[in-house]
Amino acid sequence: AETTMKLIEEIAAARERHVALRRDIHAHPETAFEERRTAEVVAERLEACGIEVHRGLAGTGVVGRLGVGSSRRAIGLRADMDALPLQERNTFPHHSRHPGKMHACGHDGHVAMLLAAAEYLAAARNFDGIVHFIFQPAEEGDGGGRVMVEEGLFERFPMESVYGMHNWPGLPTGQFGVTSGPVMACADRFDITISGRGGHAAMPQQGVDSILAGATLVQALQSVVSRNVDPLDSAVLSVTQFHGGEVYNVTPSEVRLGGTVRAFQPRVQDAVEAAMQRICNGVAAAFGASIGLDYVRGYPPTVNSAQQSEVCRSVAAQLVGDEQVHSDLPPSMGAEDFSYLLRERPGCYVWIGNGPGEGGCTLHNPHFDFNDDILPLGATYWVRLAERILADA
Repeated sequence: AETTMKLIEEIAAARERHVALRRDIHAHPETAFEERRTAEVVAERLEACGIEVHRGLAGTGVVGRLGVGSSRRAIGLRADMDALPLQERNTFPHHSRHPGKMHACGHDGHVAMLLAAAEYLAAARNFDGIVHFIFQPAEEGDGGGRVMVEEGLFERFPMESVYGMHNWPGLPTGQFGVTSGPVMACADRFDITISGRGGHAAMPQQGVDSILAGATLVQALQSVVSRNVDPLDSAVLSVTQFHGGEVYNVTPSEVRLGGTVRAFQPRVQDAVEAAMQRICNGVAAAFGASIGLDYVRGYPPTVNSAQQSEVCRSVAAQLVGDEQVHSDLPPSMGAEDFSYLLRERPGCYVWIGNGPGEGGCTLHNPHFDFNDDILPLGATYWVRLAERILADA
């Protein structure tokens, strides 16, 4: 498939420089809202090719603004910058220099691809309008995308649509996944506190057993997805924490449960939360305990708009051929804070094949490494997308 890719020659020729940059970022990973060195590298590269740079949005975020011609039409291209709090197990020369921090999700590659595209677009200037290069902090759970939106991303940098891209292990190199509609789930979480009446374990009739109530509750919660959600809708409810008790002959007065809920539709989130509340109330009544549910909405579902998805699919197909662009990949139950940007503007979040996922090359694995072979393809995709949408009239 390598030979059939239509790469931009200048980007392909600069491959070694882009790879060196990617590996430099890999070797110096920074976690959520601490991406100071990474942000500085990004800002310096953008300034070096004459792009107007804005620092400080969401703390370490960087936005580059490149205007060409007279059109006021504008788009946004987004890359995430943060690493994970994970100990790297790779031994290659560009392994992490920061113990307990690692680029195990390929954000180093996302940054390098968008910088390579920015560099080319600033030199070629083959479009009419404004491109915003959005380098976002804290995708991995801290919601840097939400913070950028709250701090005025779309007010300060007006744009008609916004685009994201993520490498996808298991999808062959030279392929894309471009799907309309939901592509990533919400990530809600819940905490449940069960208050019984502690007592002597040999005299259970004198207390209210919060552990038994908790065990019943865990079982009952599994009926939410199987019995309260439409079988044609997707949802996951996982109880991942169960804390209670520390003595052999005492039933504890309090037990705490926690877990996560994933879904693609707000109405499914609503149905799950309502069913959980009803079950908590029912189990509490059955056992004479009191049960409190704290349900917290996390990242919303990531939903691609139809029109923008079609443009992205068409651009990807021009680079690698129709049969290498998949529009039927099932959505992922993972979550992504690009969803906050897509709630404000139409756009599309695509997968770019990272090659085989064997040998630990899966996301969030201590042996993961971004596949440098796809750097020129990802950068070419960004350029052609910008040129297509902001075509010279």
